[in-house]
Amino acid sequence: MANVVITGVTGFIGRRLAETLTERGYKVYALIRHSAARDLSNIAPLLDKVVLLTADLRDYLSVRNAVRSANPNYVCHLGALTPVRYSFEHPFENEETNYKGTMNMVHALLETSDSKSRRLIAASTAEVYGWQEKNIPFTEDLLLNPASPYAVSKAAADMYIRMAGEVYGLNFTVLRPTNSYGRVSETGFMVEYLITTMLKGKKAYVGTPDSIRDYMYVDDHVNAYVRAIESAKAEKQVFNVSTGVATSNKELAERIAEFIGYSKPILFGSYPPGYPQRPAFSDPSYLVLDSSKIQRMLNWKPTKNLERGLQIVVDHWKGKLS
Repeated sequence: MANVVITGVTGFIGRRLAETLTERGYKVYALIRHSAARDLSNIAPLLDKVVLLTADLRDYLSVRNAVRSANPNYVCHLGALTPVRYSFEHPFENEETNYKGTMNMVHALLETSDSKSRRLIAASTAEVYGWQEKNIPFTEDLLLNPASPYAVSKAAADMYIRMAGEVYGLNFTVLRPTNSYGRVSETGFMVEYLITTMLKGKKAYVGTPDSIRDYMYVDDHVNAYVRAIESAKAEKQVFNVSTGVATSNKELAERIAEFIGYSKPILFGSYPPGYPQRPAFSDPSYLVLDSSKIQRMLNWKPTKNLERGLQIVVDHWKGKLS
């Protein structure tokens, strides 16, 4: 079976992707950054199933050496700094990790023998679309108009990969997934924050209640990477990965409150104390994607609607917090 390098394996999607690929018989190499304080407890069940490689995405030589060691058929490049709000206060870190880190991986792959037979499957994001003129599900051919330092770093990486495909012959697939949920340990993202806060009976804040998003369950997100790996039709293509269902943050919070039986007032228009704030005017009011291309070409489709997905996540956190 093929060799797969995964960057960002300690993250939400990377961890689940590594689990899925090992179950399907792939030999998985997990690229992690060396650190004396590195805590691998969140991937403990994977440690006897994957080969750990040490590299820093910001350092080209370490990335090149890791790629040479793994001799991959595929690289699933998910490693990134992802909290959008964090990027306003730390723009240079985002540029170093998300953009330069991607450049380093691109050129590390290009320097391998038979580089065109290897494929980079890269995680972009719905955030690259940013502000658009029409509030209808975005298609892949729209011009990118990122609205945060994070989104700019990811848009630059997205564009660099596509440029490398044309100029250097890089074999690639770019996936632009929408907001995903289903985290089992992290609580800093919208769905998990609302669920855990409400289950604890604490005050729940929703800073931008009117913003409209497209929420996708983790298994559907991961399955898009699997389809991209296993289909030659994905070569040199860009795909949106989404449900295409528009949900406002207010509606999301109210739906979660109903599931949980949360009766306290939800503080719409306010952020939690000490929370890194995204300038309100920079927040795109609409980020919903059209995923008809990946459904048509790779036979991928979302399998869980928001109601079913939220129920699974609520049940998980009820058990964990109890």
